[in-house]
Amino acid sequence: MNKQSMKKDKKADWKNKKNMACNGSGIYGLGFIGAAIYYLSQATTFWDGAFGIIKALLWPAFLAYKLFGFLGM
Repeated sequence: MNKQSMKKDKKADWKNKKNMACNGSGIYGLGFIGAAIYYLSQATTFWDGAFGIIKALLWPAFLAYKLFGFLGM
């Protein structure tokens, strides 16, 4: 392989990786914000709020757990 074709291959690989990156991060980010607002609005103490932030980070795990339980898996 010559150097020009290797450069073209690297550029094509970079473009493909660029398009594949961050597929679900926007949805996760919006879900985190919504979950954080929900859990913080329900908190009555500081530690409830701190635990709410942790729960907001892990909301996809809670969602999957409840979904699999509902589906009987």
